[in-house]
Formats: sequence, structure tokens, C-alpha cells
Amino acid sequence: MNQATNFLNKRIVPALTALSENTYLSAIRAGMVSVVPLTIIGGLFIIVSFLPVTGWDKIIAPYLPLLQVPVTATFGLLSVFVCFAIAYDLGKQFKLEAIVSATMATVIFLMIQLKLGKTADDIAFSMDSLGSKGLFTAVLIALISVRVQKFFTDKNFVIKLPANVPSVVYESFLSLSPLFFLVIVFWLIRFVLGVDIDHIVQTAFKPLLFALNTLPGILVYAFLVTMLWSVGINGDNAMDAIVAPIFLQFLAANVGATTAHEPVPYITALGFFTTFVNVGGTGATIALALVMWNSKEPGYRKVSRLSLPTQIFQINEPIFFGFPIVLNPIFMIPYILNALILTTSTYLLMHWGILHKPFVNVPWTTPPIIGHYLVTGGDWKAAVWGALSILIAMAVYYPFAKAAERQRFKTETEVKPTEA
Repeated sequence: MNQATNFLNKRIVPALTALSENTYLSAIRAGMVSVVPLTIIGGLFIIVSFLPVTGWDKIIAPYLPLLQVPVTATFGLLSVFVCFAIAYDLGKQFKLEAIVSATMATVIFLMIQLKLGKTADDIAFSMDSLGSKGLFTAVLIALISVRVQKFFTDKNFVIKLPANVPSVVYESFLSLSPLFFLVIVFWLIRFVLGVDIDHIVQTAFKPLLFALNTLPGILVYAFLVTMLWSVGINGDNAMDAIVAPIFLQFLAANVGATTAHEPVPYITALGFFTTFVNVGGTGATIALALVMWNSKEPGYRKVSRLSLPTQIFQINEPIFFGFPIVLNPIFMIPYILNALILTTSTYLLMHWGILHKPFVNVPWTTPPIIGHYLVTGGDWKAAVWGALSILIAMAVYYPFAKAAERQRFKTETEVKPTEA
């Protein structure tokens, strides 16, 4: 076991750490996080619109068009906000004028979303692509635009005004040449050559989109997240740059289906993993705190009692590093196993129609059971499942927790005579 741990520390952990700290992935992660408040606000209006109360649909029917305005302003323009946010963060990391970076990228993204008509007056935006369908395009445009801006700046291919010019004007002119280059290139590709950039990008990511809404695909994701955490890397953050646009796209599609009174299509939308799998923190560690609440080993008992209040709000670092779980085979096994069990069982319950699929985004710090209820738009069965999930996780942790207690007592017994 020590050899396996040493191998992870020397070979695997450094590579995974470098990946998680990559500049571009970091910018994508920051951009996706920045739009979470928008989806939460849109979700609140979705809850009001479709409250699971008998007769509510008739009461709210006259006001539905008004209630859909904030939903459209948030979910309907997600790609625009994502493009702006990612470009802003990447520009800041490259030590460029971040607001200029964000503006350039957004201009290019909006330009390629225009649809030409027969006359100049017929030009209009493709609203579908401004929402969830254009998320991957938004990410790529943001990265490419800022990368081009940095290239022009590094090579000094920019227009510099005299130093006495106001800084706002000075910085805006620095973006003139890279912006002109980007406009020409994407104008030629999209409108002169007629290349549908959105379609190409969606086709390229289609296998990943399909995989992450299947049980095998989401199980692989659950394993990778918990495995990364187990070697000391924030698995959720490391994977978010890759999966967040997909889960957000699924959520937006579920919102659209709900508002159109159509079947909700995606099981693994944003909220599935954070609510139904990460019960009380990644690996459902709130269950471990409950198992060890009255542990005979004072250290485990103290850490459990101190960490439980934070785990109610899905924050599990105190118990994760306090026991520890990281690089500790006794706790790593049930930690990963719980994620796989809860992923499988929840997926199947939603696939069979027993639980509602997620279509409301709530803060990730929302306590279990409450979060289960809200994410599914008020499904009481989901709340019951949240409570059962904790009990299942406790059953999985129990034998390993007792084994850890015995090992701790054995170690203390062996050390005491030596100290005497």
C-alpha cells in the first residue's frame, strides 16, 4: 500500500496538479462559476412558475409571460455571459486590460451568432446559440480572442497613443489591431465561407455530451472526481473546466423543456452531482461524521463533531483533512464507493421516473434534503431520497470507520510502551 501511495505522490499527483492549475482551464472554471448566480435567480422564477401545488398552474397562468422574462434574460443569454467572464479572467491572468479582453471576445461571439436575411434589415441574432447551445463556442471564442490579443501585445503589433492620453483611451486603442484581425478572420469564416461554427463545435463535443448523460459516463466522472480528491487535488474544481459547460447546457435544456411543458430530457444536469451525489460534501462525508459522532477514539470523535456543522452546508474539508481521507486507503475506499453507489441509484431512480430530474439551480451550500427538494422543483420523493442517501452512505462508511478505530487503538498501544 505504501508503494501505491508513493507512486501516486511521485507520478500521478504532480501531473494532475499541473492540469488543475492550467491557465486556460482556470479561466474556464472561473467563468462558469461567475454565471451561477444568474442560473440561481432564473431558477427561483422557474420555481414560482411551476410550484408543485394543486391548482397553482391555473392561478399563475396569466402571469407566466411576465415570470419568463427573468428566465430568458438569464438562461437565454448564458453563452454571452460565459464568453465575457472567461475572457475577462484569462485577460487578467495574462496581465492584459481584462475589460478590453472581455469586450473583444463578446463582440466576436455576438458577430458569429448573427443570421443574414434577404435584406440588411433582416439580420438578427440566433437566440438559441446565445443561450445554452452556444456555450462551447463561447468558451472557444473567449480563449482564442484573448490568446490573439496577447500575441499582438507581445509582438508589439498594437497602436500606441502618446503617454499623456487618458488611460481609458490608451487601452482601448491597444485592442484596435487585434480586434480588427479577429473581426476579419471570423467574418471570412462565418459569412464569406459560410462555415457554421456552432454546428462544428457542437458536433465535436457531441460524444462527450452523450457520454455524460449516460450511467457509465457519469460513473467515470464520479470516480475521477473522488479519486482526485483522494490524492489531495480538488476534484470538483479540476473537472469543472471540462464538465461545467455540459452540465449547464443540460440544465438550460431542462429549464426550456419545463417552461414548454415538455418532458425533461437530461438526468445529469447541473445539480445532479452537487446535490444527489455530494451529500454533505463530496463522497457524502456527512455520513462519516454521523458514524463517528460517538466514536470511542477521541480524535475521530472530536473531528466529527467539529466538522458536522460545516457539512450541513456541504463543506467537508475539516473532516477530509482532519481524519484524514486524503491518501488514506481505509477511508478512500468507502469515499469513492459512496459516490459510485449514489450516482448509480439516483440515476436509475430518475431514469425510471420515480424522482424528478433536476431543473432548478440552487447554491451548492444548500443543506441536503432541502437541496434535493428544491433542485427537482419541489419533489417530496427527492427529499425522502436525500435522507435515505445519508443512511446508505453511513452503512458504507461504518465497517471502514470501525476498522480505522481499531487501527488507531492498536497504534496507540504499540507506541505507549516505547515512550515509557
